[in-house]
Amino acid sequence: MRTRRALLELSLAAACLMASGTPQRGRAENIDLSTVPEREMVQLTIYNSEDLTLVRETRKVSFKPGVNPLQFSWAGTLIDPTSVELQFVSHADKLDLLDATFPHDKPQMLYWNVQSDFEGEAAIEITYFTSGISWSADYLAIANPNETELGFEGFVRVSKNSGEAYENAQVRLVVGTINLVEKIAQLAGVPVDRLSEVSEERIELFKRKEMRDLLGRRESGKDADAAPKKPKEIVKEGLSEYFIYTIEGTETIPNGWSKRLRSFEGQTVPFKIEYRYRPNEYGERLVRMYLWTNDAASKLGTTPLPDGTVRVFRDNGRAGLSYLAAQPIKYVPIGDKIEINLGVDPEVIFELVKLRSWRNNIWLQIAGTDKFRHLPDGQVELKEKGPVAGWDDHALFAQRIRNYTTKPIRVEIRRSFGGHAVFRSTLDAKNHDYQTVEFEANLKAGERADLRYELVTHQGRNAKQANLAVENASRLRD
Repeated sequence: MRTRRALLELSLAAACLMASGTPQRGRAENIDLSTVPEREMVQLTIYNSEDLTLVRETRKVSFKPGVNPLQFSWAGTLIDPTSVELQFVSHADKLDLLDATFPHDKPQMLYWNVQSDFEGEAAIEITYFTSGISWSADYLAIANPNETELGFEGFVRVSKNSGEAYENAQVRLVVGTINLVEKIAQLAGVPVDRLSEVSEERIELFKRKEMRDLLGRRESGKDADAAPKKPKEIVKEGLSEYFIYTIEGTETIPNGWSKRLRSFEGQTVPFKIEYRYRPNEYGERLVRMYLWTNDAASKLGTTPLPDGTVRVFRDNGRAGLSYLAAQPIKYVPIGDKIEINLGVDPEVIFELVKLRSWRNNIWLQIAGTDKFRHLPDGQVELKEKGPVAGWDDHALFAQRIRNYTTKPIRVEIRRSFGGHAVFRSTLDAKNHDYQTVEFEANLKAGERADLRYELVTHQGRNAKQANLAVENASRLRD
């Protein structure tokens, strides 16, 4: 199937006027039906979250005095015909759009009738929404052999399956989420909490209008067709809660194809290596992490980083690369961390060992009453018999870490405990949240560590609330 190359045709012949059903007022004559004006400029603004691309194309058209019909077709494409608009870029005071007609016998075509008060050439702009165009980001991180420096560079891949060919198009990529709820409510004239009462058709109409206003911003002082004098870059423009990346120069991406473009050049980014034990996030294993930040100190931080996949390699020192990991990342705002999980390091061993357990602080309910009696530690019988109403469970654990690497390592441990509990240790521990404790340890190359803690869990009537208290002790009982 041949790809469509042109959507706009000029037709000033009587046959087209009759097909449009419009009166033949001051009709211009003798224009070749096969004449198709070349696009002067095409701009694509791609917003992945809605599978929506705003297309803005400019053409130069020759007008004659009287009514001039323009024909627009979207056959074989994913263009939304209800979103098509025509504007006059030049000679707007001498041109007037009379009407737009959708002929019943040509369901994928419309005619505009333009009244011209002059003879000559004018620039027109056609904008519309289409789907089927998307983009994705990916990143490449390469550590040097000693893992002291990290090269980091980004790319975007634009894919097109919209059915239409756009040659030499300027491409803009929307990064972030555009919050349209309040804007749509304002356009619909209803409170936000009553927006559900508005019909889906009207909501879609208002959404498209607001998206057009947001994504259709013109770039002043830029020539979209001018070839860049340096390697192609992506220019980032901050617009409140989202960013627009503009790829320098122009791109031609055939329908059904994709093209990979550089987002930013490789930078030597400062980073650190950390070992983490977080069962809620990584399971029951100690994992190795690469950590860096999207900020100026890391030679980044000029814009947020869009969702994408980071592929991590290490220079093996023998003119080759060792593959370490591939991990998807979510949208990274300026100042946020990038955390890549490299998995388990076989040279760092971690195990949790339960050393002993016991029970104390026992309370009995006196039989036949609503009274309770405390059982002193070590006492096993009372004159008054009754069920156990409350007690404390104690458990002593050792977290054993063996560092068989040739470098010092930093270990962060984060553990969560349910119920009413106390975490008691000689470690410099602190609460990460109301049920989670966090502490760190530094091990030299070849060093072993035995990090101990006591967990006290209040049971029965001893449990007052669901939280974890952290107590730093000078020593733990053996």
